Amino acid sequence: MLAYYFQLGLRSLRRNPWLTALMVMAIGVGVAASMITWSVFRAVSGNPIPDRSAQLFTPQVDNWGPQNNHDGEPPDGLDYVDAMALMHEHQARRQTLLYAVQLAVSPGGDRSLPLAANGYAVDGDFFPMFEVPLRYGSAWSAADDQARAAVVVLSAELNQRLFGGADSVGRTVTLSGHDYRVVGVTRHWNPQPRFFDLFSTNGFDDATDFYMPFSRALDLQLRTAGRNSCRGKLSFTTWDGWLQSNCVWITAWVQLDNPADVSTYHRFLESYAAAQQHAGRFDWAPNVRLRDVAQWLDYQHVVPPESRISLMVALGFFVICLVNTVGLLLAKFLRRAGEIGVRRALGATRREIYLQYLIEAGAVGLAGGVIGLILTSVGMASVGILFEPQIARLAHLNLSLVALTLLLAVVATMVAAFYPAWRAARVQPAWQLKSN
Repeated sequence: MLAYYFQLGLRSLRRNPWLTALMVMAIGVGVAASMITWSVFRAVSGNPIPDRSAQLFTPQVDNWGPQNNHDGEPPDGLDYVDAMALMHEHQARRQTLLYAVQLAVSPGGDRSLPLAANGYAVDGDFFPMFEVPLRYGSAWSAADDQARAAVVVLSAELNQRLFGGADSVGRTVTLSGHDYRVVGVTRHWNPQPRFFDLFSTNGFDDATDFYMPFSRALDLQLRTAGRNSCRGKLSFTTWDGWLQSNCVWITAWVQLDNPADVSTYHRFLESYAAAQQHAGRFDWAPNVRLRDVAQWLDYQHVVPPESRISLMVALGFFVICLVNTVGLLLAKFLRRAGEIGVRRALGATRREIYLQYLIEAGAVGLAGGVIGLILTSVGMASVGILFEPQIARLAHLNLSLVALTLLLAVVATMVAAFYPAWRAARVQPAWQLKSN
């Protein structure tokens, strides 16, 4: 019977082609607008590290005081003094400091022209903490961190440019005049948003080119290529003076595996800030924060407000399209009241009438979903009009979005058809036979 009802639905759709086309286009345009904005919103609001997001925390310590911070919140980063103190205490299972660096890189000294490469100075724990996938080799060891070793981990993209994608572990690259031994090569890894560095980026930058030891970067006095935020009167002119200033430019992350560890580390932060106050370095009460990945993303407002607004507008437009579809289906179904009366007189139940028209509405929704897919694929090319290029390129049509588009179109149209189908099923056969 379902196949028979589907045939009746197709026959009915062909009977009124203009009305059918109007319904199909309304559903298609509404679904396309919703799916385009949803694809962007999904890309920017997803969990970039779902397995570890509840175990990774970024500590903040207020080294500026209430007169310089914003709404009572500590700075988004750490200065050198606080960062090194937290690392020295080693109160977490794993921990890393990081900051952005930009260097000129060429393989094997002068064998090729140097090119600009963006990287991070990190500690060895960075790789297991953030589950960085490695294709060749491994991360450097804690001993390399302490020895300020000249080692580097390359990204898959930079390794392709320098060594044609071959295993380059053990080979040498030159970074701004200094030779480094390659100890590892990552697979493609660029979590979106880039949760671990929202201090220097908006979270949607290109993949990182390389990673080098934090201690080595300090040894070479490499200035940050990211943000460097300071407060008050600044009088330093040397590297050491900058390190001892209140300028924040370092991001810290720690891995805390359970709530007890989180509570212990938070108490440690408060004790550290209180000790700094007692020593006279701070003249304000301890003001610290400890946020996990989800809380950090929310605090940094990573999801662009325009993505939320456009999604709400698109959903509102889709609802309007569905309301119009309800009116069109109601008019279409009730015009066939005589046909319904005859079927009821021949023994069809209200349930069968109801099912017939819902299946017909499902056919309309399926056709609208196909149109919506076409419009969605076209609309993906124009996402950059509303969003920044780094965000717009995240929106793409994949298999899951195709399935969601078709499912939404069919389900939404069948939901919209509930009332028209109910009205059609309530037709009195005696009245229709008498009047027709």
